[in-house]
Amino acid sequence: MKKIIFLDIDGCVLYHKGNLSTQLIAKPDLLPGVIEKLNEWDAAGHKIILVTGRKESMRKITEKQLSSVGVFYDQLVMGCNRGERILINDLKSDESLNVATAIELKRNKGLTEIKL
Repeated sequence: MKKIIFLDIDGCVLYHKGNLSTQLIAKPDLLPGVIEKLNEWDAAGHKIILVTGRKESMRKITEKQLSSVGVFYDQLVMGCNRGERILINDLKSDESLNVATAIELKRNKGLTEIKL
């Protein structure tokens, strides 16, 4: 079954280097396993939505940084403030189908250990 994957940028895709202004001026460093996982998920037909606390005014530079390290995605959602993110979804008639999952990663460890 195809999934929608919401993936944070700083600390999960790119190395988290501090505050927003530091992230913008620093050369982006891709974390381990990111391109491999994106390729795997794309080949499986999953939709990849990148989310970030970066401000909307930082969209162009964020897109440029992601492109420069070969990161591709279906959508980019800006302005998802720091802190807890909650996904609320309805159960389908087949209650054995899992419709919401959360995976918390240690910052800057990459995606090599992720199994969907």
